Amino acid sequence: MRVAQIFLLLQALVLGGFGVAYFIYPQEMANLTGMVLLQSAAIVDVRAYYGALQLGIAVFLLSSALRPSFLRPALSLLTLLFAALALGRLAGLYLEGTVGQSFNVYALGYESASAVLAYVALRLLERQPG
Repeated sequence: MRVAQIFLLLQALVLGGFGVAYFIYPQEMANLTGMVLLQSAAIVDVRAYYGALQLGIAVFLLSSALRPSFLRPALSLLTLLFAALALGRLAGLYLEGTVGQSFNVYALGYESASAVLAYVALRLLERQPG
């Protein structure tokens, strides 16, 4: 159970940090990936989807780390979430025919590792009695 809790807390910190950064500095954060936000609607969208969504997930993970009955659902969410992100990024890189910038390589590594670690933590948790 301790491994699952630590993993959820670490992911809450990472996602929460990025969520705050995207919410407060949407243009600067978008520029890291090569996106240019030309309209106020685009800025609002980045604040909502990249900022608030990550913050919401971080709050859920933090809450889940403190409630044993929420550990499995939170780890299942992270396994699916990060696997989908990694597969989507991999497909995008294939379709574009280039890696582009190092951001995508680092993001793919983080997403893939996080999916595997969430899955491993989930399996370890399920092997524990109770």
